[in-house]
Amino acid sequence: MGSPGVGPEGGKPEGGPKRYGHGLVLGRFRPPHAGHHHLVRTAGERCERLTVLVRASADESPSLADRVAWMREIHPDVLVVGAVDEDLGAAVPERVDAVFTSEPYGEEPGRRFGAESVTVVPGPDRTRFPVSDAAVRADLAGSWDFLEPAVRAGLTRRVVVLGAESTGVTTMALALADHYRRRGGVWARTRCVPAYGRERRELELAGLRAEHADATRFGSAFRSSDFPVIAQRQAELEEEAARDGSPVLFCDTDAFATAIWHERHLGTASAETGEIAARGRQHLWLLTDHRGVGRGDDGLRPWMTARLLTQLAHTGRRTAVLSGPHEERLASAVAAVDALLAEGAGLADRTQERR
Repeated sequence: MGSPGVGPEGGKPEGGPKRYGHGLVLGRFRPPHAGHHHLVRTAGERCERLTVLVRASADESPSLADRVAWMREIHPDVLVVGAVDEDLGAAVPERVDAVFTSEPYGEEPGRRFGAESVTVVPGPDRTRFPVSDAAVRADLAGSWDFLEPAVRAGLTRRVVVLGAESTGVTTMALALADHYRRRGGVWARTRCVPAYGRERRELELAGLRAEHADATRFGSAFRSSDFPVIAQRQAELEEEAARDGSPVLFCDTDAFATAIWHERHLGTASAETGEIAARGRQHLWLLTDHRGVGRGDDGLRPWMTARLLTQLAHTGRRTAVLSGPHEERLASAVAAVDALLAEGAGLADRTQERR
């Protein structure tokens, strides 16, 4: 990060800004945004070594762990550490030469660490990065373009559509994504993650037909080992889409549903698939009722609907059941998603969180 010829105590090259040995940037980063990243990169250019200290109190969100992880991914060339307010000094035991801030804190940050305070202004009149933590918390969608992909993925509200066969799961997932895209602005980037299991089966069928032209999708049985692979890839596709979409993401099934499909086809639970589902970061599940849609009752669809509903309740997942004709289902789904979005992304100020 430093440049040749500059000693560990820093120095001021002729015509350039003063340089330092060990620099420090500290903040709450709730959440990290473009202004923060400008501050970190500017400080990094002026220091041999830079530490970023993420501050937190016990009742803040997003979690300290999430904020540290985001900053480490975005700034892999600096040391990022996290600490609660009471332990800030212990988190940075080494000597600090300069504390960099973008706020008019005066000399207080430097005094705390026995270092020089350096203020970094993000452009004339702060117009280059017109964003703040409070602005992001107040209007996530309006601040979306000031957030890095890792932060977007952590704040995106993830909605899963799931249900028995031929109950309109894919139709609903696509309709919801289209509905929110029509809102324009940042919402035009709303994504829908397709069901990887279906794609995998279609690829298998194509392979079978290359050998036997009359092969059908039922030509090979499901294997237990297929399901963890499907669940893991489904989770990966979801994560990729969350980094590159709008504040809401729609998923045509998820790892949780994949675990239930394992029961449906093989009669037993899959511990490995269940573990993948437990690591999921979804927020709302929309269950498509089997009644009134698709083909006649084969005895399996009612079982699947009931099992999904039972396990959704057992695991405490937020659920809305979609019944009736498509238009009614879509209206119910939009109402449930809008209610979720109205709650924000876990970014409420501390005073609000205590209420």
